[in-house]
Amino acid sequence: MTRTLTRDEARRIIVRAQLLDAHRPGDVVEVAEQLGYIKIDPTATIAPCEQTVPWSRIGWSYEPGQLQKAVEIDRLLFEYDGTFRPMSVLPLMLPGMRGYPRHERPRQWLEANQRFRKDVLARLRAEGPLQASDIPDTAQVARDNESGWYGPNQVPQMLELLARRGEVAVVRREGRRRVWDLAERVWPADLPVYDDVEAERMLQQRRLQAAGLAKQKSPWTPVGEAGEPVAVEGSTAKWRVDPEALAALDEDVDGRVALLNPYDGMLFDRPRLEDVFEFTYVLEQFKPKAQRVYGYFAHPILIGDRFVGLLDAEVDKARENLRVTAVHELIPFAPEEHEMVRAEIAELGAWLGMPVVGMA
Repeated sequence: MTRTLTRDEARRIIVRAQLLDAHRPGDVVEVAEQLGYIKIDPTATIAPCEQTVPWSRIGWSYEPGQLQKAVEIDRLLFEYDGTFRPMSVLPLMLPGMRGYPRHERPRQWLEANQRFRKDVLARLRAEGPLQASDIPDTAQVARDNESGWYGPNQVPQMLELLARRGEVAVVRREGRRRVWDLAERVWPADLPVYDDVEAERMLQQRRLQAAGLAKQKSPWTPVGEAGEPVAVEGSTAKWRVDPEALAALDEDVDGRVALLNPYDGMLFDRPRLEDVFEFTYVLEQFKPKAQRVYGYFAHPILIGDRFVGLLDAEVDKARENLRVTAVHELIPFAPEEHEMVRAEIAELGAWLGMPVVGMA
């Protein structure tokens, strides 16, 4: 008979899987290994996502240079498609990368630009590592740019396509600019080899490990048949749970306060947030200012296993402080919760090396 989890149990499993309980991980590699990826995003009202995600797990001992060292020196993490990922998942991704692109339009563009592809690879082989601006644009056919995301230079688009094919890779960053090289010179040469079916099965297990609990047919967290089937109180969906997380459910779990970047992977699966946490999160970054309720880039506040509020704050670079505009209480805070949230915001300011202003 399928086990039914209460919402409390479901929340505890997810919070622990996302490293947001009181037991903190030791370093950024441990964070990436458990979460599967750390998103890279330049939006930094407080700090970039790739830095606030590790900080929200590790706490005061995390230093931004640890991430750069893990990626560029130790090669324990690698950059791929706007994320930093643990090197342990690369062998599982390679089978899927070999068949990219699968959609007709990018495939036709690549086929029409085979000489351009060879030019880019030859330039990297002879002169790499290079930024995209160091590589001539010799494209025969320009790619459609309906989104307006790219400029007329076709090199960045070719590099990103080749990266998804596993032919090139980001070797480091210079500021926000990526530096590229041949993947064979960036990634380890002795990676294990898996076929498509085995690699996908293992990827599904890794996704479920990171999620703790996920809907079986979730497009946001595709876990397939990984783990064990469970039901969740109040939900008619079919769920899968990580067996290790389920076995640890009876262990004592201490909660804490966590301030989450809006692009944190914990928030990515919005339907799960609503079903399990009863939390509807709308990022107001793309709303007109007059329509915003909680702020341009409000950070959700987690206490224990409940989302209780939103922090509207930003770094004032001119005055070198962290300015708190508002702490929105979705659930009225108890006096001790006020103190816990204040303490976590103060910790955030200390990590940034800035005083906190505007907090009552």
